[in-house]
Amino acid sequence: MSPAVLHWRVRREFLILKIVAALVLATVTVLSLDDPRGAVLAAAATVAVIVLALRDVLAPVRLSVDGEGLVVVRGFAGSERLPWNAVERIRVDTQTRFTSRTEFLEIDTGERIFLLSRFDLGAPCQEVADELRSFRTGF
Repeated sequence: MSPAVLHWRVRREFLILKIVAALVLATVTVLSLDDPRGAVLAAAATVAVIVLALRDVLAPVRLSVDGEGLVVVRGFAGSERLPWNAVERIRVDTQTRFTSRTEFLEIDTGERIFLLSRFDLGAPCQEVADELRSFRTGF
């Protein structure tokens, strides 16, 4: 019997939304060619959204866990394996600004901190943190 492996990934709906946004922005770029400033801004926004969508295609799974440790996305589309003994702390960092609340799953190795948002995980950060803690302790 193979050991259990859990994955958290970017939701496909967000990838589709980014692709649609890139197409709309590309259309705006073409339609605003008579306005150089507008065309440059629209083109820059198009490229930015394409880069974000490309990351979602190349590294859709942002976090996975098994009995030996975690695999966390690192950089644009790379990943890094963290054995359980390298993980010092798993917590949820909550920031509130102008009535907007943002949560990040924080995985602290002592040397590095990996931050993953709800959009990266496709699930609430607190749920993922609880699952990671229970998976780590085996309860």
